[in-house]
Amino acid sequence: MTAEAQQQSVHFDEMHDAEGNTREAYRDYCDWYLGQEQASLRRKDKEADDTFRRTGITFNVYGEDEAEERLIPFDIVPRIITAAEWRRLSRGIEQRVRALNSFLYDMYHRQEIVRAGRVPESLFRHNEAWLPNMVGFTPPGGIYTHIVGIDLVRTGPDEFYVLEDNARTPSGVSYMLENRETMMAMFPDLFSRVPVESVSDYPRRLARSLAACAPHGRGSGPGGKPTVAVLTPGIFNSAYFEHAFLADQMGAELVEGSDLRVVEGRVQMRTTRGYKPIDVLYRRVDDDYLDPLSFNPDSVLGVPGIMDVYRAGGITIANAPGTGICDDKAIYSFMPDIVEFYTGEKPLLPNVETWRCADPDSLAYVLDNLEELVVKEVHGSGGYGMLIGPTATRKEVAEFRKKLEAAPDNYIAQPTLSLSTCPIYTKKGLAPRHVDLRPFVLVSPNGVEITPGGLTRVALKKGSLVVNSSQGGGTKDTWVLKD
Repeated sequence: MTAEAQQQSVHFDEMHDAEGNTREAYRDYCDWYLGQEQASLRRKDKEADDTFRRTGITFNVYGEDEAEERLIPFDIVPRIITAAEWRRLSRGIEQRVRALNSFLYDMYHRQEIVRAGRVPESLFRHNEAWLPNMVGFTPPGGIYTHIVGIDLVRTGPDEFYVLEDNARTPSGVSYMLENRETMMAMFPDLFSRVPVESVSDYPRRLARSLAACAPHGRGSGPGGKPTVAVLTPGIFNSAYFEHAFLADQMGAELVEGSDLRVVEGRVQMRTTRGYKPIDVLYRRVDDDYLDPLSFNPDSVLGVPGIMDVYRAGGITIANAPGTGICDDKAIYSFMPDIVEFYTGEKPLLPNVETWRCADPDSLAYVLDNLEELVVKEVHGSGGYGMLIGPTATRKEVAEFRKKLEAAPDNYIAQPTLSLSTCPIYTKKGLAPRHVDLRPFVLVSPNGVEITPGGLTRVALKKGSLVVNSSQGGGTKDTWVLKD
């Protein structure tokens, strides 16, 4: 163990226990690693970067003066989870995703959870993510959240917490797939030594799951096969690589709003043989830009009239408009109640303790303890608009205090968690860095499918707790071991 590893041992180390012994999940990997020449590993590390650059695995950064397009940093040391750990996580993830879907149905119908006094009406009535034109409408198959990403953090051997829910347009699955493909190409001997669950069939399962959500269970293609398309805002979107990647892997069409129009009551795409109906649209365009006739009239990214076709049952939109209410961090704070209300069970995966700054008593506590807390915007994402008290300067704390006092409804606060660490590969050997995990979930009338693994994001900067790629974070391949 390096000196740096010893410094960070106060955090739960997923590879080594307190005595420095290798944990069960990493034993086969460590045996392999110790037999490798460091010069060879350094070459492989560089090779991984070259592979990502050639493939074009990048993301765009908005609002910065330097070049917008950046390479996703990738670490060659996998994050490893045992089969038993994954079974426990899967049960909790499925429970939460089913509760989210039930909550969305209720929010756009009778609102029984509000009538029962478990969630205040004010949380969504004045929330821009809640769409009045979805009231009373049930999407095909009753599915709102077709693709879900649940962000998890770990603080101990059996201590996993849900940090965020991503029910609107969760991203990152293409990086999960490319990470695995890169690792298998570079270290084929390692995969013959360590039994790892596959993730490569995700695009096939995504295509099958989306097709199962087609209106009336049939499509307009040959033999009633549903036609699936991916709607992208275009090449300048931060996740465009993923949109193109998934469309290609699924065998689906990649379309922009200008490729689509409403013809004879159907959403149809332009082809060399005229316009062809679409049955399922996997949209990667936010609600506000989806239909200029229903939302932002200035939008050129969406399809005029698509909401009318949707409400008439002529197309499935995945994820359903209005699902963004579940990404709201104030709603997140009620998730234990939401899970219990709709499942009749206690949550298998707990929330992180959360203070809603809209509540005067909670606000007073947060203002008194700003230097110790993490404060986030209710609608924020990507690591922006947040304060990490323990690492912030006095000036940053003072400026954030003013923001809180001016608009407390916009913020929630959480304790600074002691996130677990996984090793990354450095020139000096292995060194611990903080990580989180985003498993990806598919939901259809046929059930819930959870990919065995997900996207591990890693804070590459020593001591940093921010794992977002836009904030200097990277990614790792995530292994779930077979029994």
